[in-house]
Amino acid sequence: MSILTIVLIVVALLVVWLIAAYNGFVRLVNRTKEAWADIEVQLKRRYDLIPNLVETVKGYATHENAAFENVTKARTQALGAQSMKEKETADNMVSSALKSIFAVAEAYPQLRAVESFTKLQDELSDTENKIQAARRFYNGNVRDLNTKIEIFPYNLIAGMFKFEKREFFEVENEAEKQPVKVQF
Repeated sequence: MSILTIVLIVVALLVVWLIAAYNGFVRLVNRTKEAWADIEVQLKRRYDLIPNLVETVKGYATHENAAFENVTKARTQALGAQSMKEKETADNMVSSALKSIFAVAEAYPQLRAVESFTKLQDELSDTENKIQAARRFYNGNVRDLNTKIEIFPYNLIAGMFKFEKREFFEVENEAEKQPVKVQF
């Protein structure tokens, strides 16, 4: 074999590896985007349940206006959030506000017996579980992407094609790490 043939083979292998590495990054970025979209779908589902929950509780606890206003304000802020950090902060506010609604509901045993309230609780509980699963899926994809961006020689490719690390979707404070209580 001539030196030219060997050089061409090495260059061809390098090009194939470069293409495979680039495509690997594209796959990870797309999976991360998909995972983020899954979180948004579940958060939207939660936000859609909130007005029904508030109206159901309002009928029994008309003097608890502060709790209702907090939930409504948190929901509005969450729906208007644009960046991931804003959505993360808004999601934490919604979780806190929902806890206050359920605390109000605990004071009204007749409310807990209402079928529509129980059904909303079940749907919200299911949604909270789906949000947690979507967060885990997203964070797993972010971990994989960020790891690949940092590992040699992939870090060279990532820098060359401007692939950037993503932020994890995290709960901000200790109080928010507790799940929304939906069972009495």
